[in-house]
Amino acid sequence: MKRTILCLGLVSLLTGCGGSDTQSPDRNQDLAAGKDTAGFQSGHLPVNGIKMYYQIHGSGKPIVLIHGGGSTIETTFGRVIPLLARHRKVIAVDLQAHGRTSDRNKEESFEQDADDVAALLGKLNIGRADFFGFSNGGTTTLQIAIRHPEIVGKIVLGSALAKRSGVPVEFWDFMKQANLANMPQELKDAYLSVTPDTAGLQTMQDKDARRVLNFKDIPDVQLGSIHAPALIVIADKDVIRPEHALQMQRQIQRAQLAIVPGVHGEYIGEITTVGKGSDQVNFVIPMIEQFLDNAN
Repeated sequence: MKRTILCLGLVSLLTGCGGSDTQSPDRNQDLAAGKDTAGFQSGHLPVNGIKMYYQIHGSGKPIVLIHGGGSTIETTFGRVIPLLARHRKVIAVDLQAHGRTSDRNKEESFEQDADDVAALLGKLNIGRADFFGFSNGGTTTLQIAIRHPEIVGKIVLGSALAKRSGVPVEFWDFMKQANLANMPQELKDAYLSVTPDTAGLQTMQDKDARRVLNFKDIPDVQLGSIHAPALIVIADKDVIRPEHALQMQRQIQRAQLAIVPGVHGEYIGEITTVGKGSDQVNFVIPMIEQFLDNAN
């Protein structure tokens, strides 16, 4: 348990621990570069003072994917984009200072990320969408549902954090030690493969770590104000405490909870876990699709 907390905590928020048997980022880059999905397009749009990168895959009802801390579109969602894009228009984004998106002279925050995503969707003429956020992206998805409910259909919260007590107390001490040297190599390689800028990588890591250390609880009244149907997903060996996920499920009015086997991110094939050869994605994505498609 302590090893899991340590390696997850040393990245910006709850990203996985890599190993020597992990797949190369190139495979995930290929998946999200449109080689395995139809209708691919990508670009940058000016949003709130940054140039925000996005990808669109497939067609149908839109779902927006929001990656985890220290990550890119590909490192979090490379394995699941082709699956979701079979029946959906998948819109994936790189958040501030991540991947191909530029930085601003301002600290990162989950609230700002939420506003950036909402503004981007407005420029893409997407009036309403479902959202799937993982880890940091799950917390951003909570803020989108709170701050921009008019654009939200359903939300999938993968290993999302709403309260500081949602992770073991040791996590916060580990986060104080976060630095580029102990960031998973897979995430560093993935960033540099799309933005070959070591200074930018350092900035992303530092800002991510500060965002997590400065994280404040989302008030109960705000969680209770979320009316969008929600599916909360965590792993049974996640750094997110099961008690926290259950508490969120009870606070969000129309929420369901699923706890699946594995570690943080394994259930979607996040890049630092794919070397395990796990097949959770083969039942987790159909579960998510069923939740999204149900008329509730």
